[in-house]
Amino acid sequence: MATMTRRLPDWMKTPLPSGKEYIALKNLAANQQLNTICVSGNCPNKAECWGASTASFMILGEKCTRNCRFCDVKNMIPDAVDWEEPLRLAETIKTLKIKHCVITSVTRDDLEDGGAALWALTIKTVKEINPGTTMETLIPDFYANKELIKLVINAQPEVISHNMETVRRLTPKVRDVARYDRSLKVIEIIAESGIVPKSGIMVGLGESEQEVFETMDDLLKAGCKVLTIGQYLQPTAHHLKIEEFIKPEIFIKYREAALEKGFSMVESSPLVRSSYRAERHVHA
Repeated sequence: MATMTRRLPDWMKTPLPSGKEYIALKNLAANQQLNTICVSGNCPNKAECWGASTASFMILGEKCTRNCRFCDVKNMIPDAVDWEEPLRLAETIKTLKIKHCVITSVTRDDLEDGGAALWALTIKTVKEINPGTTMETLIPDFYANKELIKLVINAQPEVISHNMETVRRLTPKVRDVARYDRSLKVIEIIAESGIVPKSGIMVGLGESEQEVFETMDDLLKAGCKVLTIGQYLQPTAHHLKIEEFIKPEIFIKYREAALEKGFSMVESSPLVRSSYRAERHVHA
């Protein structure tokens, strides 16, 4: 098993974030009291994405009601919904001249609608103030409640993503409250809407190659068009340990297999995260 002190393979190393675009985004997000999953999720691609003035923002606060064993977002009693957040986010995107944004959120099981109303308001506000900006929304499962998911769908983001995170067998170990088949249902609801449906998984948690291929098949059956596959990285000593660092050639194998099976677009490499090169997925 991997530990927090284990040396990263050379293919997992990335440059530290730098540059004026990175500094501008970091400072403005902080000043506007906005959360970025780039920071909250400790994404290894901050340097590349922020340097290109693209970013993933996290709405509905920074405290999650679920406690998934792979995720570094805080598991705490959330704060009240901030209904001014959508406007601050939209203005920040405008100031930074972001052409494509990814918006995600913590899971808010404490709210009757799971935060769906704020989700819809956020999408509409960002689009109103930034008519030339395309958008991906990475949503929680909303317990696969079709009416709540439709609030997001009706706001018309270009891409709606919901991550499976892992294979069926490992889902109870990796994810808190979430269910494998429930997540597939979420993808199915998105696919029925005509909006680009997208999902992602992590590898290195102890899954077999066959289980990865079976997950691909399940996603395709649900209507998924875009797939991301990346290496799981252990955020702290309290999170799930890395079972294996998957070699780059296996990620190439996964990508080729996924495309052959029928996915329109696939991002598969060790450092891929669900928002990596997300601007390309609008055209899936």
